[in-house]
Amino acid sequence: MRTKNIALALIVAISLAVFGGITFAQQDRYTLKVPDGGLAFSEFRGYDKWEDVAVSETEGSVKAILGNPTAISAYKEGIPDNGKPFPEGTKMAKIEWVKKKNPVSPYFVEIPDTLKTVSFIEKDSKRFPNTHGWAFAQFEYDTATKTFKPSVTAPSADTRATRSMWPREITFSRHIRRGNCNQ
Repeated sequence: MRTKNIALALIVAISLAVFGGITFAQQDRYTLKVPDGGLAFSEFRGYDKWEDVAVSETEGSVKAILGNPTAISAYKEGIPDNGKPFPEGTKMAKIEWVKKKNPVSPYFVEIPDTLKTVSFIEKDSKRFPNTHGWAFAQFEYDTATKTFKPSVTAPSADTRATRSMWPREITFSRHIRRGNCNQ
């Protein structure tokens, strides 16, 4: 009986060490920041729970564009189509995956496969006055190491940052209201 208890305790201890080590070895993406005064991943904590703005597709990838409550309210008010600027505090995220053909679908369907990038934009005119208040960050995902790394170097690294209606140029999409067949 004592041998079984020791063996069980040993198995539990080894499991905790192995799985605990894996947990501690994983990257904390919220510590990442774009160099030279750029955006930090931590500024977008909870982005994966934001509402969808739109989806888009390129030849090799599929993207989900998400907006924080400020962005969603702006879109519902008709911005940017009504000519008004996005309000301060607008934040958007674009999650991009490499796509693949769904192997179990009886008809042609492409689905997300491996994560490629996560991009963020934020409007904060006090912090980013030289770019009409907009800042951009993109983090590339390395599937081999399961880690992110910044792929731009400053809020103004992307020349699109000089445009006042920047979200339209970043998303290359438009907001689609759910359940509205008359749009």
